Amino acid sequence: MTTPGSEYRFASSSERDTQRFGRELARVLSPGDVISLQGQLGAGKTRLVQSIAAELGCENSFVVSPTFTLIHEYDGRLPVYHVDAYRLKDSEEFLDMGGGELLNGDGVCLIEWADRIGDLLPKDHLRIEIDVTGEQSRMFRCLAAGPHSSRCLQALSQAIR
Repeated sequence: MTTPGSEYRFASSSERDTQRFGRELARVLSPGDVISLQGQLGAGKTRLVQSIAAELGCENSFVVSPTFTLIHEYDGRLPVYHVDAYRLKDSEEFLDMGGGELLNGDGVCLIEWADRIGDLLPKDHLRIEIDVTGEQSRMFRCLAAGPHSSRCLQALSQAIR
């Protein structure tokens, strides 16, 4: 069932647009928010995380993909937990690394390839699907999975107008 505010699309024609999208998204996030990031390699998942982290007061130059370390934590106004689940075998491996605490933490948890641990995601989370539509252009499809994430999308859509 689709409810108002449960889906939002943002067309980015440049890296600058993507940065703006990330900054505006960061402004509507609160402690405990979980964001699932989906998209092919090179779609811009880490670039989006960099923009979100920068807006939350994290040192942007240090935000890199946690492909091999799996989890990076950045300090800012809200802690940012950046997870890359691509190399995880299953949800159990994520839990063994202490990942379950990040899903209920005091910061924002951004998970690349979150489908790998989809059974662990909170019922109310935000899913962002990134489609490459050109060399520099992307389509961000944001899906809310509950009332809180729906309110976030409504606030985001109003901020970006």
